Parts: sequence; structure tokens; C-alpha cells
Amino acid sequence: MRRKSIGIVGLLALVLAVMALTAGCGSSGGDTSATSGAGPTGVVNITMWHGDIDYAKTAVDALVAEWNQANPNIQVTALYNGGSDFALQKTLTAIAGGKPPDITYLFGSWMANIVKSPKVVLLNDLIESDPSVDWEDFWPTERLAATVDGKIVGIPALVDNLALVYNKKLFDQAGLDYPTAEWTWDDFRAAAKALTDPARKQFGWAYPADGSEDTVWHWEAMLWEAGGDILTPDNTKAAFNSPAGVQALTMLGDMATIDKSIYLDITNTKTSSVFNAGRIGMLVTGPWDLPSFPNVDVGIQIMPAFVNHQTISGPDNWVILNNGPARVQASWEFIKWFTAAQQNLTYNLAVGALPLRESETKLPEYQEYLDKYPGIDTFVENMNNAVKARPTVPQYSKISEALGQAIVSVLLGKADAQTALDEAAAKTDAILAVPVP
Repeated sequence: MRRKSIGIVGLLALVLAVMALTAGCGSSGGDTSATSGAGPTGVVNITMWHGDIDYAKTAVDALVAEWNQANPNIQVTALYNGGSDFALQKTLTAIAGGKPPDITYLFGSWMANIVKSPKVVLLNDLIESDPSVDWEDFWPTERLAATVDGKIVGIPALVDNLALVYNKKLFDQAGLDYPTAEWTWDDFRAAAKALTDPARKQFGWAYPADGSEDTVWHWEAMLWEAGGDILTPDNTKAAFNSPAGVQALTMLGDMATIDKSIYLDITNTKTSSVFNAGRIGMLVTGPWDLPSFPNVDVGIQIMPAFVNHQTISGPDNWVILNNGPARVQASWEFIKWFTAAQQNLTYNLAVGALPLRESETKLPEYQEYLDKYPGIDTFVENMNNAVKARPTVPQYSKISEALGQAIVSVLLGKADAQTALDEAAAKTDAILAVPVP
């Protein structure tokens, strides 16, 4: 569930190469006319690739077993995909080899890449013709991340968001009031300075500074809060080097280089352990991180704001691949059931993930979920602040790479925000100017 690699940098070249191999390897996205289907017994067997391990895998297996028992004519085999960071690569390779799964778990930032494959089943007509799906029940940012140029590529599989997680003990020791929903970034900066103690190697905040997508998506939330956007509305040019972008990145840079109140995790591997050791006052992170802090009495609040409160969400999706009409229909029936409110809440009770659907908050078991995961209610409510999604363009990983370099250069004091963002914008414009096959 950790969101460190939502857009894998440098993957685009591999994606395009494998996409070239897949041309002609199946029917078009809306067509389900391939020949493979039910076996001689009339049972349709489908395979689902997922990224869950340990207790999450147990939760998936339990739900699949429940389905299989109740639906003897559609039998599902759930397989671990070897790690979600490489799921797109593995899926495209399987397509090229003629043996793709029926359902695959992919990061939302990959929808613009996978939609290029003729094996992908587009879901617009299925959703429109089936009121039981209740597409509007999914959070808005999930629907945005699942859609590329009006084409619905996947069904939401997992969702999260970023909020402010803080160490109550350190706030008490510093004589600070706890963060409120009215906090601005100036309030946040002042608290971070007050929580910083060089003699104790204690910092007010920590930030992932490895240049990865984790570096980038934390800043993108700040960009949106300042009123900016990543790209222009037509997705043809960079928009992040705007006054809003400069304001957000200047705040980061000043806290790191002037206040020295940020623990810069240049390997992006140490923040959780340092926070759990009581040496970081605040994090901006998601619900997946909470089990990493057994030694800290944490509080949770929405992110501070520049102009308005927003957050960024990392929706992932289930994508159906065309292995024949019977298997497509079976996959659709299963994934509808698997992502329905009752089944998803059962999964979330086991693993602590956020509800995929707003209606889950109305189910009787929801209170049990809140009791089991203290503080999770803030993350659920924070889904209402997730109103934008990263652009669904196939070049996003390259854009993220340019932004990651810019943000790190400012954090390390090697460039000012305007210069760094202008350089990243020039790279982005050049990337977007090259047509993607």
C-alpha cells in the first residue's frame, strides 16, 4: 500500500517498446470477439493479478474463495503479480507473449499507457448499461484517474490520500497547540521551526528527497493548494512554473535551507523509523504509514492550506484484458462484486485501506472499521479534499522525473524555485511535443 512508486520514472521507453510488440495481439478495446471462453464443463476460469502480500493477500484470498463458492460457473484464481511497481511491465510482457491475465492491478498513473494496448477492455458501455455499478459512488478523484480522454480504462482498486500526521508528545513538549483544520502553510512552518532541535537531532518535518514520484506527489498537493496545476487544460504544456508553483516550492526550499526544519530523506527509506523514534514532529503521509509508528501517540489532521485545502490521492485500478467474450463477461461480473461496497469494506476491515466508495460509510460495519483503525476517519473525510488527479498522459513518468530533479535541487539549496521549475517546464514541454505512438 505504500505509495513510493506510483509513476515509475524511466518506464516510458519500456512501455512503448512492449506496446509495439502488442500491436495486433487482440481485438480493439471495446470489442470482445476473441475466441477463448468457457471450458468443456461450462465453467469460465479467470485469473486476477494483484499486488497484495501478507495479511492483505489473505483478505483477497478470502473474498475470492467466497465468490468461487457462490459462483461455481465462474472460478477466479488470484495471483500475486510479483510487486505492483513492476505490474505494468509484467502485464505488457504477458500481452506480448499472448498469455495475459483477465484482470490486472495497475497504478492509476499508468492508465494512459495501458490504454494503448488493443487488449484493454474499455468500460464505458458496461458501466452505462449496468446501474448496479453506481459509478458516481466512487470518489471523484478515482473516476478521474481511471479515465483517459473520456475512455474508462479501469475500475478503482485502492485509494488513499495525504494528510498531516503529527507526534502529540513533541507538540506537548514544545508547548504548541495541535494542528487544526484551519492551519495555513505559514502556521505549519512556524510549528516546524518550534519543533526543531538540532542538539537532539530533532526536526519539525520530514520530506522524501530522492527525486522519485514520492518527492513529486507531495509537492503536487501543495501546488494545487496554492491554486496551480501540473499541465495546461489540454495537457500540451507545463503549467507548474506558475506563481502558485513558485510559492509552493519556495515554502519547501525556505524550510529546508533557511529554517533547517526538514529532515531530508535522500534515500527515502528512513523517515518512518526516525518518526517512530520520536525525532520528527510532523509528516505528510497516508494511512498505509500508520502501522509503522507503534511508539508514537499520533494525531491526524488535513493538510495545511495556501488558498484552499486540497490533497492528492493515489487511486489504483483493476484493468480487464480481452481473453474472449466469456472471460471478459466473467471478469466484469467478478470485479463488480469485488469492488462493491460490502466486499470492499470487508477487505478494508482486514487491511486498513480506505473505502473505495462513499456508500461504505453508511454500512453497519463502518463503525467497527473506525474503531479498529483510530484516526482513519480523518483520511476518509479527506477524500472530499481530493478533487484533482495527476494528468493521465503516457509521458507522466518523464514529467515526474523532471519535477523530481527540480524539487530536490531547491531542497538542497542548489537552485531557486522559479529557475528550477522553469527548467523542468522546458523539459516537460519538449516531452509533450513528441507524439506517443
